[in-house]
Amino acid sequence: MTSPTDPRQFLYRDQLSPDEAQALTAQALGEADDGELYLQYARSEAFGFDDGRLKTASYDTHSGFGLRAVSGETTAFAHANEISAPAIKRAAETMALIDPATGPKAAPPGRTNRHLYTDTDPLDLVPFADKVNLCQTIDAAARARDPRVAQVSVSLSGSWNVVEIVRADGFVATDVRPLVRLNVSIVAEVNGRRETGMFGIGGRYLYGSLFEEATWQRAIDEALAQALVNLESVAAPAGEMTVLLGPGWPGILLHEAIGHGLEGDFNRKGTSAFSGKIGQRVAAPGVTVVDDGSITDRRGSLSIDDEGTPTSETVLIEDGILKGYMQDRLNARLMGVAPTGNGRRESFAHAPMPRMTNTFMKGGKDDPAELMSRVKRGIFAKAFGGGQVDIVSGKFVFSCTEAYLIEDGKLAAPIKGATLIGDGPTSLTKVTGIGNDFALDEGIGMCGKGGQSVPAGVGQPTLLLEGLTVGGTAV
Repeated sequence: MTSPTDPRQFLYRDQLSPDEAQALTAQALGEADDGELYLQYARSEAFGFDDGRLKTASYDTHSGFGLRAVSGETTAFAHANEISAPAIKRAAETMALIDPATGPKAAPPGRTNRHLYTDTDPLDLVPFADKVNLCQTIDAAARARDPRVAQVSVSLSGSWNVVEIVRADGFVATDVRPLVRLNVSIVAEVNGRRETGMFGIGGRYLYGSLFEEATWQRAIDEALAQALVNLESVAAPAGEMTVLLGPGWPGILLHEAIGHGLEGDFNRKGTSAFSGKIGQRVAAPGVTVVDDGSITDRRGSLSIDDEGTPTSETVLIEDGILKGYMQDRLNARLMGVAPTGNGRRESFAHAPMPRMTNTFMKGGKDDPAELMSRVKRGIFAKAFGGGQVDIVSGKFVFSCTEAYLIEDGKLAAPIKGATLIGDGPTSLTKVTGIGNDFALDEGIGMCGKGGQSVPAGVGQPTLLLEGLTVGGTAV
């Protein structure tokens, strides 16, 4: 039984008890190497304020289960949006299609009582009217800040998830996951020219900090500053040149160009540019890249992953040497290594796969100002928008949303339309300076892979790279 205040009450109601869930899982997965019953209840809301008024307000709840059996390299998976004993029994019929396990059963995950974030539901603590009023207040304050502000968009969103992993061996683990986010977008206009600036902040905590005036005023300041800088921008140059990447959010380039290539499934199949290179130099000396899902309150953090494995710091590259990959249980078992707490899924309707949590390059010893002074001619990329990456080769194309020319070691004119072109493995070898100003992003990242999206974090210090290709608009 569950108490009225236990978050598990949303998983176990009249149609299923914890004891039934355990018995049904043991029966369904008795012949499998590995697998689990994944139960989920989720609530989410989103507010969109645009053109001076509330344009969208949504609220959604959903619940369901995913049942997975693993035998060797084969996975059987079934899911339903009904948490009940009959539905689980029907799903178990799919599990019977895999071949019975011939080797020893996979050991259960290690246990932990660590909680990296509150289990309180953020959605109920703040009245609906207050959330709308926050968006309205930000809109009015942004418009009053500068006469050049032509348009303001504000979005506020939150979610609360209760998940439970039930295994055939008796292992049960529960996680309660809050997530909130605030985004501000400002369009500034001068003489018919319009440019946009954006800023977002969020994490696994309650709405409280987002409602603090200092937080939303900073969001306005950052978005407006970026829009005004872009109003002064000139056409970006093109060609191979030195690139200085700012700290924090520019780590998204590292995430995409390098991070996905360090996930276990691509390396087990030999399709990653990093396959078979453990112990080899893959980056310049001083480059250390880790994935760490155990950082308190971070957007990409998880107390346990979606297979029940506790998250931790996983060293991927240390001082330029490849040390390991991010692993879920299936790929770790087949590669003969330990899972790293990177088994993630978008929801109960998806099977887990190895995914990043918070992936970042650690700081170095260089003064960021000194790094800029080394650049005779190049660009400084402070913020990025979208990008495209080929996992097999690591080739990437990323667009800069805020970037500047560097001339004779000093920041010069802002530029528009700059893209960075290269490949992750080669880029790592071109790092010639690592700043002492490491920062994580503000907590807005989403990562897509295999049709699934999950929250993720990035970070890095200021980085100096020699010889990246810059695609520009200058003639």
